[in-house]
Amino acid sequence: MLAMKKENNDFLPQKGNYRGLLVYQKAECIYDITYYFAHQYLEKSDRTIDQMVQAARSGKQNIAEGSAASSTSRETELKLMNVAKASLQELLVDYEDFLRVRGLCQWSSSDPRYQQTRNVCKQHNDSAFYREAIAQRTAETTANIAITLIHQTDTMMRRLIERLKADFLKQGGIREEMSRARRELRGW
Repeated sequence: MLAMKKENNDFLPQKGNYRGLLVYQKAECIYDITYYFAHQYLEKSDRTIDQMVQAARSGKQNIAEGSAASSTSRETELKLMNVAKASLQELLVDYEDFLRVRGLCQWSSSDPRYQQTRNVCKQHNDSAFYREAIAQRTAETTANIAITLIHQTDTMMRRLIERLKADFLKQGGIREEMSRARRELRGW
């Protein structure tokens, strides 16, 4: 009976602690910055407001949904993580466009402001920190902070997706896991 309890605990373990994922925390920071940015620096009639906010929201929400779906579908988890990554890439292009068409500077990796921002962004995963910080920054600085966070999150997403793919190849999908659990229960 004890062995069966152990097997049942290992069978389809409940996952979905997306709030504990650094990639989710970063995506939440990106969403909060984008919401503020779009409503602060874009004209109310600009359709880009909705597009940017929705891309940021999609990045965050798909991480949460993918993580929650991971217990029953690794395929869905992988798909949604890729959708989150793609949504953040779409948002990145919006920020780059904003800076380019307004003649503002997108900081290069050799720019000291970029280096400082990169280091600060590495240390902070709390959206409240960014909400407070951006209220005192220009549109150019806020966009560059968002771009930096998106790049960092993209790197994290790429690593997460690679790990999920490797886990899938090693352990298989849920159906394979279910079959393996039944065989173990039956002693096959």
